[in-house]
Amino acid sequence: MIDAGCAVALASDFNPGSCFTCSIPLTIALACQYMKLSPEEAVTALTINAAAALGKADTIGSIDVGKKGNVIILEYPGYKFLTYHLGMNCVERVIL
Repeated sequence: MIDAGCAVALASDFNPGSCFTCSIPLTIALACQYMKLSPEEAVTALTINAAAALGKADTIGSIDVGKKGNVIILEYPGYKFLTYHLGMNCVERVIL
């Protein structure tokens, strides 16, 4: 879908009807391992593309002037480590 130019969005969609996990690291790992997304594509799908799917890309989803500045600081040296730590909480700090 990405190769065809589609914007892919990812989310945990935690609910008892279709998804029993609220783990974003697990969602990233599954997307990279089974959907063949790169770590960069997975982060984009979870941030700006997810915001766009909700019709909120003008206020959230990326760090930009005029947007809400929600940021996470990871315990790892880089975002690529997210794909290797299945279901683990790797967030050191949340800044809202």
